Amino acid sequence: MTLDLHKLEHLVAVAEEGGFTRAAERLHLSQQALSTSIRTLERYVGVQLLDRGHQQVTPTPAGHALIEDARALRAQAYAALDRARRIGRGQAGHLRIGHTPAVTAEEVVDLLSRAGTEEEGIQAHVRQLFPDELREQLLTGACDVGLCRSMPADSGLTRARVAEHRLRVAVPAAHPLAARRAVALADLRGEPLTVWGEPGASAYTDLLIGLCRQAGVEPDTRRNPVQGTPPITAVTATGRIAFVTAPPGPAAGGAARVVDLDPPVDVPVHALWPAHTTCRVRDVFLSRCGGLAEEGGPV
Repeated sequence: MTLDLHKLEHLVAVAEEGGFTRAAERLHLSQQALSTSIRTLERYVGVQLLDRGHQQVTPTPAGHALIEDARALRAQAYAALDRARRIGRGQAGHLRIGHTPAVTAEEVVDLLSRAGTEEEGIQAHVRQLFPDELREQLLTGACDVGLCRSMPADSGLTRARVAEHRLRVAVPAAHPLAARRAVALADLRGEPLTVWGEPGASAYTDLLIGLCRQAGVEPDTRRNPVQGTPPITAVTATGRIAFVTAPPGPAAGGAARVVDLDPPVDVPVHALWPAHTTCRVRDVFLSRCGGLAEEGGPV
């Protein structure tokens, strides 16, 4: 028997679903067929991969290790198939980029320009994705590279810093801070701050809160009720302030104003990509952005 990618998919599904019933439904298999597949895999590996408890099925340490590598193998297999198909269609120079809402489309275009993708004959396909969607598409090979602010490099992914942007504050045009040339983070004490993810559930929100706390401010964060919209939109719609990376000055047709922070604060842009995979156009993009040095863990 050779290592069967389908059986690895079965193992990953059981681990992610916490049991055979939901995993079988997800895979459109009978529970018996799924159980047989996992036991066959365990015999091939030679160790137990799952602890089969009464309430939940959990991976053993060996199972965790194999699942981590299985996700990387899955991404590599999908990427290899997709690359072959694109080459066969004459699309070898295509790069699929996903970016979270925290990274603006303008910032993605700036990175592409800096990387000289057009001169290299690379055609970029860019989509905005929420973090969970981006992570899933990277792990399944549906996306070549993801751009984010602070997402951690989860199992199966590699991360590098590719850019930094100056952080500023957007306020309604009638707000008292709008008349200031610059503000300090300490000046934001007591101001309702719009964020796009709940604290503890969003790495970028946690980064922004951490910056405020370093300045001695406990921010009054409120999650934007309309997800996926630009920060300036949230400022004009809610009357609250928001952190942005837009240039200083009037914004949203004069309804808002972007004010510098003093002292200046920079926030990163990270690239994420499937570990243990090869992609020439992605490597060209990353190397020209200065992002081939690997990082691990959240900011």
